[in-house]
Amino acid sequence: MRDTSVFFLALAAVFAVTMMGTTLPTPLYPIYQAEMGFSQLVITVIFAAYAVGVIAALIVTGAWSDQIGRRPMLALGLVLSAASAACFLMADGLSLLLVGRLLSGFSAGIFTGTATVAVVEMAPLAWQGRATLIATAANMGGLGFGPFLAGCLAEYLAWPLHLCFIVDLLAIAAALGVVTLAPETAERPARPRLTVRRPSVPREVIGVFVPAAIAGFAGFAVLGLFTAVAPAVVGSILGYDNHALTGAIVFGVFIGSIVGQSLQGRLPEAARLPVGCLGLIVGMAGVIAAIATASLTGLILGGLVAGAGQGAAFRAGMGAITAASPIRQRAEVASTFFVVAYVAISIPVMGLGAMAARFGLASAGISFAAMVSVLAAVSALLLIRRPRTPNMARR
Repeated sequence: MRDTSVFFLALAAVFAVTMMGTTLPTPLYPIYQAEMGFSQLVITVIFAAYAVGVIAALIVTGAWSDQIGRRPMLALGLVLSAASAACFLMADGLSLLLVGRLLSGFSAGIFTGTATVAVVEMAPLAWQGRATLIATAANMGGLGFGPFLAGCLAEYLAWPLHLCFIVDLLAIAAALGVVTLAPETAERPARPRLTVRRPSVPREVIGVFVPAAIAGFAGFAVLGLFTAVAPAVVGSILGYDNHALTGAIVFGVFIGSIVGQSLQGRLPEAARLPVGCLGLIVGMAGVIAAIATASLTGLILGGLVAGAGQGAAFRAGMGAITAASPIRQRAEVASTFFVVAYVAISIPVMGLGAMAARFGLASAGISFAAMVSVLAAVSALLLIRRPRTPNMARR
């Protein structure tokens, strides 16, 4: 059998590059605000356009890679990512920023499912037990590295609104080369059918799905909070005007998520999702205290703990609903789970922007963090009250 370890790692890197491009604008939002006169509400709308693109791509193209192959869909995602970077390079106002974020969302929506499956399918025998975790780490690691890279480039080098997107385009070109050379892993039908996948949850899965989806919603709302609003919190509330610092704080949240996902497998199955919820509650308590006291250390620690809780809850929830779903409906249920997750980084974050305009950023941030804590607590209570069944969670 052909050794696929090189392509396995290369496709994981392609996954990371694509997801990195989706979060590059995070530390740049204060610069856009200063140069283009945007309010915090406009910034959250720009951010939320990304989630709209992700959800649309998940629903429309979620099953297409099974029909036409992984490589064509990965190539399409990379082309859309390059188009997004080009929009940001040329942006001189709101319109191109919105288009760029929407295209970025399309790209991420395609990659979320397709690249995960492609990496797992490409894994050599020795790596198969860790393939899903590596794919997830590439996803979250790329999302976290984007703000860190853009923040460092903006803080220490020239062209703060352009250089990171030039670097991104160069990385995308290399990624396209990898996808072109990589072998196809999907068994394509003779007559492909490009259908739209309608998100749905079988009745027998609802009892498992609801608490997992609530916890997933809360966890992704945390990611939305940090990637959309952390720059404003760091600058306006904490008083630090350093783009690299902002990027590092956001990066820490995603590193926490990777750690949470990797460690949750060591817990008993029934404890994985509740422990993730507890991490979200504790982390958000730290964020509330950090905003109230203008503490940088508190924000960093709160973000790390909340990220770990998000990662543990996300992986445990996905494992639980996958184990509970009929084999032929697992893709549909997973798609529904991701749709719920990405709704969490659009509508609540826009609500946060509206609250910030009305009541101030500090009050809005504290209220948002409290809402996340309540959702995590509700999920944990539902889990405690639900009768225990076999395969409650899965690694």
